[in-house]
Amino acid sequence: MTSPLTSLGATPFTGRLTTPLPKEATYQGDIARGSPTARVRLVQEWVSLHGVKTKVDGDYGGATAEAVKTFQQRNGLPVTGAVDQATFDELVAPMLAALQTIAAPPGATLGEMTVAYARQHLASHPQEAGGENMGPWVRLYMDGNQGADQLWCSGFATYVQQQAATTLGVKVPVARSISCDDMARGAKRASCFVAGCPDFRAITPGSLFLVRKTADDWQHIGIVTRAEAGAFHTIEGNTNDDGSREGFEVCERVRAYDGKDFVIVA
Repeated sequence: MTSPLTSLGATPFTGRLTTPLPKEATYQGDIARGSPTARVRLVQEWVSLHGVKTKVDGDYGGATAEAVKTFQQRNGLPVTGAVDQATFDELVAPMLAALQTIAAPPGATLGEMTVAYARQHLASHPQEAGGENMGPWVRLYMDGNQGADQLWCSGFATYVQQQAATTLGVKVPVARSISCDDMARGAKRASCFVAGCPDFRAITPGSLFLVRKTADDWQHIGIVTRAEAGAFHTIEGNTNDDGSREGFEVCERVRAYDGKDFVIVA
């Protein structure tokens, strides 16, 4: 049976946001030399995320101005080296795109919508910026927090799942959490936890996988997009080419079932 979301090539935006745009991602006046440090850091983070790497130190010096000019030139904006509203809106456009509400087709399930939102975030290529577990994407997924101890894999997975639930007007099976252990324990209480993979056909798209460290300790989590007999496909945050829980981006992976448990989502 064909999924109602199978035909979605481009996301059909409704013009609404599933969650409010963070205050820091809204225009609050021009940013240039002498602007508050936090706003300067935000500009430095975003130009770096757009591929114009510069030091994130809160100092709007010559390097930052040149980085902004390069960004402006690449995007057809007036090349001033200062961030006006048009430049700011272009800088934060990837986050705005990730937060757009997807129009749910009739019969769409929570799992299907979770995958659709995960792909929407993936298209914006969320990454860290300015340090370990730092930057606007980390703060989005971690409710404003960032730093070395803010492992954001669960923050990403549950944020996306909550977007899907909000769109459909349903509850998530397990309350949003930034803790892998809390997600596993909550899934057990909700009777939607599967230990290992006794039958891959039970792992529905939009379910969450957990990397098991011990019988009661899990160290990474992500979203299952498709399960096959020998492996499953994912979209996950705070990972890298090695599949580490301490990575730097949202990306797609293919994983083996060994050492994995699952939170099943219908």
